[in-house]
Amino acid sequence: MWEYLRMFGIGKKIKKEIIINAESLETRVAVMENGNLEEFFIERNSEERIVGSIFKGKVQNLEDGLQAAFIDVGMKKNAFVHYWDMIPEDAARLEAEEGIARSARQKKFSPGEMAKRFPIGSEIVVQVTKGAIGTKGPRVTANLSIPGRYLVMMPGCNLKGVSRKIEDAEERTRLKKVIARLPIPAGIGLIVRTAGAGARKVSFVRDLRSLLEIWKDIETGIREKPSPCRLYQEPDLVERVVRDSLTEDIDRIVIDSREEFENIKNTVSRISRRARGKIKLYDGEAPIFEHFEVERQLENAFRRKVWLKSGGYLIFDETEALVAIDVNTGRHKGGNSQEESIVQVNTEAAEEVARQLRLRNVGGLVVIDFIDMKQKRHQNSVYKVLKDALRTDKARTNVLQISQLGLLEMTRQRVEESIRSSTYTDCPYCQGRGKVMSPLSMSVEIQRRIGEVMRRHHAKETLSLKVTVNPTVMDRLRKEDEATLIDLEKKHHGRLTFVSDLNMHMEEFAIANAESNEVFYESKE
Repeated sequence: MWEYLRMFGIGKKIKKEIIINAESLETRVAVMENGNLEEFFIERNSEERIVGSIFKGKVQNLEDGLQAAFIDVGMKKNAFVHYWDMIPEDAARLEAEEGIARSARQKKFSPGEMAKRFPIGSEIVVQVTKGAIGTKGPRVTANLSIPGRYLVMMPGCNLKGVSRKIEDAEERTRLKKVIARLPIPAGIGLIVRTAGAGARKVSFVRDLRSLLEIWKDIETGIREKPSPCRLYQEPDLVERVVRDSLTEDIDRIVIDSREEFENIKNTVSRISRRARGKIKLYDGEAPIFEHFEVERQLENAFRRKVWLKSGGYLIFDETEALVAIDVNTGRHKGGNSQEESIVQVNTEAAEEVARQLRLRNVGGLVVIDFIDMKQKRHQNSVYKVLKDALRTDKARTNVLQISQLGLLEMTRQRVEESIRSSTYTDCPYCQGRGKVMSPLSMSVEIQRRIGEVMRRHHAKETLSLKVTVNPTVMDRLRKEDEATLIDLEKKHHGRLTFVSDLNMHMEEFAIANAESNEVFYESKE
């Protein structure tokens, strides 16, 4: 019987890995399950991290019509906050941890009521819940939450709870008893995160101590620092991944930077000495994302057209208003009835859509145009598949039933810009109607390829390379990346010469031997 189940993958252990590519300009993280890319994160070192940051700000405007205020937090654009998020309330803190629903309170404030509580120019401590996107400033709340490894701390709150994603009744009871015995100061709320399942009391004590030290520093800043100012900033991507994603089911974390490797080991030692052995340093010749076949999957994932295994395909169109996803049968040739073939493609599409939304970090309104299904039970079946596939998504989602027109409407929490928006810029060749990779993204890719070429062709003598690029990319390299390129030369004992070519597309570049003109690498637009 067991062998029969294994034939269909039932009961088969899923191998989960986290692959980290740490470059001087950006860090990329891929979460893999059995070799398949399931989640992708990217962080540019030159871009400011504000989501999760806590600011001491000043009230600039109160808009009773919008039931919202604008807060000066020291950034180019004022932060936006709903009136009901300006007053800390215990019930609202339940949204601080994954899987716990937000209270339905959205009290209507009478004209002038908030002006009495928060006059123009008054100070307020807020936390960024959503980054600035497009022309909109960041979204903030006065309901503060600071995540640790096992706990989320909520200052100004007395709630004690356990994440709903921990479903085992006995474990929930045990965890409630554990936090009831913790030395928690008055006015501090705590929620046990999903990583806390199975953890010992000593782990919670250590985590709480660390969180209280952070809060002590924030309190000092509230008292002593002038507004507007930042009081707290979330750690970088690598540290967040270790904190949030290094759970028992992760088999290993592989990283290609020795410096970050040592940092992770030190961080993990404070969290869990047992997990220290899961951290591995990659020192292979090929770039880490190519070795683990992440690069190939990334290229496929971010195309407008995504093929399904059945032969069907999805078309993604990301606009300012919404994301439209069209499902098509494509090359699918089902041996069964037409209706069953359609259900098969739609079912596979539902699973892939959930994966793609995570990979692309798409937020806001999403409309999926499934292939028309005549029977209601088939529509319900596809709907359930999508709902189930979205359960592992850390972003909140709200999914409506498939309409008579075959359309499914859903929303996904938008915290930051999508991967597409942050990676691509308006195309200069078509006046912004399309997208090309930004100069920053091209610089990162060029440096990655230069490093690869130098490793592959290293010799005792200094290797001189000629790199030909588009003028716009050249401008970026010359003005902002000169120091990084010098470090690259020193690291690989090479010499770089850059040449600008007007005939080159923004996404084209070539790397050749400066003496023999032998082409080592040539990208194709």
